[in-house]
Amino acid sequence: MTDRWIAPDRLFDGHSIQSGVAVRLKDNQVVETGPAPADATKLPGLLIPGYVDLQVNGGGGVFLNETPTRDGIATIASAHRRFGTVAVLPTVITDRAEVLENAANAAIAAQGLHGILGLHIEGPHISRERRGTHDATYVRPFDDRTMAVVTHLRDINIPVMITLAPEVTPLKTISKLAEIGAVVSIGHSNASAAQVNEAIEAGASCATHLFNAMSPMTSREPGVVGAVINSTLYSGIICDGHHVADSMVGLAVRARPQPDRMILVSDSMATVGGPDHFELYGHQVVLKNGRLINKEGSLAGAHVTQAEGVQRLIHHAGVCEETALRMAITTPAQCIGAPKFGGLLNRRVDDLLVLDQDHAVEATLSEALTALKAENAAQ
Repeated sequence: MTDRWIAPDRLFDGHSIQSGVAVRLKDNQVVETGPAPADATKLPGLLIPGYVDLQVNGGGGVFLNETPTRDGIATIASAHRRFGTVAVLPTVITDRAEVLENAANAAIAAQGLHGILGLHIEGPHISRERRGTHDATYVRPFDDRTMAVVTHLRDINIPVMITLAPEVTPLKTISKLAEIGAVVSIGHSNASAAQVNEAIEAGASCATHLFNAMSPMTSREPGVVGAVINSTLYSGIICDGHHVADSMVGLAVRARPQPDRMILVSDSMATVGGPDHFELYGHQVVLKNGRLINKEGSLAGAHVTQAEGVQRLIHHAGVCEETALRMAITTPAQCIGAPKFGGLLNRRVDDLLVLDQDHAVEATLSEALTALKAENAAQ
């Protein structure tokens, strides 16, 4: 049957969780939601749109900086899809100018692939003091080559997020980036709160992995952390139990003056769905006890999926179900200008997930329906 109603125990529509609501499927796509009719197929669990991740450095054994190709992006996206993330923003970090240009060309070539949102350019125009695992050799002032890359991507309507430090980037550059439609994200920054606020006025609209690689909040100087929390910026945050304490994640979510401005990101590396190590700037990064450790003994990205992050938000950070789901689905989709990924309508059944009572991914809706069909046939 190509036209039928499916009634899950509960349903998240992109905004709230509801009971007694069903989705109508036609040709394996959601075409309507509404009160569950009597003949709807019952489906155990919580039905949600698949997860959206705006900071994905790698997956499936591929690190984008090392493999900036269409096939590399496809492998990364496929690895994350296995864990419930159906839309990704491939992320290229600080490196040689030609690596950025190759990554941009790969993003262009990958635009026909389902679930590829665009390109996140994280660096190289960042603070040396707050560079994190980014190689200082490649940190440099904003230049014409980067502007040309961003301009070209936007000219052909490819979404771009660019992480930069406002204290080392002219305000006129931030304004120009915002004017051409790039999402300017403040990160890897040692700026003062005043400099952050100036960048916001110039057009910055996001912040990259709150708390990590940014000047901290103190009693007399809010720093980047305090300025971001006090603002209405969108802000990414990693919830893996290593980058940010769970209690601080919960505090930040509760402290924002405007709701639905926090975005769960994985900052994931090649080890997600791949081997336990990868090459970064010619040196091996190894997974140890859930942490990715570089040659300096510091964190080098994360080994976590959006699905795991959502579970941690709810069960460890004290974030309510609906807020956590919006952080991993609706809000990132809005931030990057792809709202269709934030809801259920006009979505394919393999883009929707069924969660169990512990909020773990049980299956895609497609897989769940196949299992129900097999179960019914066996009876």
